[in-house]
Amino acid sequence: MTRDTRAAPAAEHCPVLPPGQADYALKIAVVGGFGVGKTTMVRSVSEIRPLHTEEVMSRVGRSVDDVSRIAAKNATTVAFDFGRITIDHRSILYLFGAPGQERFWFLWERLLSGTIGAVVLVDTRRLTEAWYALDRLDHHGMPYIVAVNDFGGPLHSDEHIRQALALDADVPLVEFDARDHSSSKFVLIALVEHLHALSLHQKS
Repeated sequence: MTRDTRAAPAAEHCPVLPPGQADYALKIAVVGGFGVGKTTMVRSVSEIRPLHTEEVMSRVGRSVDDVSRIAAKNATTVAFDFGRITIDHRSILYLFGAPGQERFWFLWERLLSGTIGAVVLVDTRRLTEAWYALDRLDHHGMPYIVAVNDFGGPLHSDEHIRQALALDADVPLVEFDARDHSSSKFVLIALVEHLHALSLHQKS
């Protein structure tokens, strides 16, 4: 897998645009299974204090959601996470993090509406939990990349992960740390580059 800590582009120094003053508003979804780091990624990369709908997990919630491999998790997203990044003086990127539990999957259709692309977060300890996200994105024909969040779990080769998730060869696969601002920005850069490459391919 590829890990990149290169500096973020100059967008980091652009003025924050007030809502309604951008020429281009781009929407990206951050999806994946329960507890893979979606909320953490949105928090780490957003230039504003992100909107989130996390609630403390109750004893009942722990009996419904499988927390056996993420025992330290004590809160969960019950609607969505929202963050914003100013790309330049004309463009704003909006991030929407989708809830991972099956009982909240009905929210995904609305969250995916108007989205230009998606990041699928993966925990190598629970690869199968990415299947629903991949299935929905393929169903919508939405381009995406897969980002393996670093939980300090077992190391797997790119080939193993691609086979386990049945990824096409042209789907980018990257490794990152959702807690790290620069690392999360690298994931978004990888997605934008992927979308640009697809756009050029469609025009040729």
